[in-house]
Amino acid sequence: MELMQLEMFVAVVKEGSVRAAAERVFRTQPAVSIAVRKLEREFEAPLFDRSKRHEYRLTQAGEALYRNATRMLSLRSETIAAVDDIRNLRLGRLRIGANESISLHLLPKLAQSFLSQHSGIRMEVRCERSESLLADLQERKLDLALLSFEPEDAELDAKFILQDELVLITSPTHPFAAKSCVHIKDLGEQSLLVMDVSEPSPWHRKIAEAFLQSKAPLHLTVENAPIEAIKKMVAIGLGIGFVPLISVGEEKSRGELAIVEVEGFHLERSVWLVRRRAVQSPAAKAFMQTTVAFAAHLRGRAPAKLPQTTESCTSRSHKRAKVLLVR
Repeated sequence: MELMQLEMFVAVVKEGSVRAAAERVFRTQPAVSIAVRKLEREFEAPLFDRSKRHEYRLTQAGEALYRNATRMLSLRSETIAAVDDIRNLRLGRLRIGANESISLHLLPKLAQSFLSQHSGIRMEVRCERSESLLADLQERKLDLALLSFEPEDAELDAKFILQDELVLITSPTHPFAAKSCVHIKDLGEQSLLVMDVSEPSPWHRKIAEAFLQSKAPLHLTVENAPIEAIKKMVAIGLGIGFVPLISVGEEKSRGELAIVEVEGFHLERSVWLVRRRAVQSPAAKAFMQTTVAFAAHLRGRAPAKLPQTTESCTSRSHKRAKVLLVR
């Protein structure tokens, strides 16, 4: 039993003749007659009462087939329409992952740009560490992931989005806020608030190494705190903290937090949009195109990657301003 056979059978019922049915489905009359006979042989039952030559009255078997055939053809039409909607981005689902700072301070702007063009797409967002997101992407639990590193996997494709860095934040009333620059040694007597040190990242190791090399004590007052909690604690004077620059643009512009340069300490990371090279959904492809265009506009004519060198506090100020554009 083929859908085309069912379509011709339904056409005969609706039109009342083989000739009219043939015109309806754009087939020849012999083709329609053959299709009906094949169905009757397959079901081993007559579908039409042929006691009157020119009347096409359904038998009980024909009535049962007609009811189900119309449902099947209707489902086929719905399926074609649904796939067409997905293909043309009128409907669909996009599963995307990002870490805390990216999901709060970059993803909303990307989502706004994307959904303004494709409002029928439903986005599912997962907020985890980059390592966990990479595993979810490889296991096909995500369509895309915004990661803080470029993965070394031949089955993945990564597009550079922007450069971020780790910065020291203080409350506006902290003595450091009035200084143009401080040294790691100056931080030795300060209460330090840090992110999830239970699973150390390269950033955390670099902070510890900088304190060790400067022979400065490291006073951790708060550990494993979310970035947003660290910012609020720093703002009310509970200590100072290191957070991604991308996450403090709004607070800095409102005067709620101060960013303080640390001489000899400069730690950057790149943000990458990563996908599997295998077949992707139209929504995932469109989101990647939107993100790449957004990133190119954001960077302007800035170099694709900032140089990894030890710079003075003053020489980095213009680069930092470019990252803060994501506010």
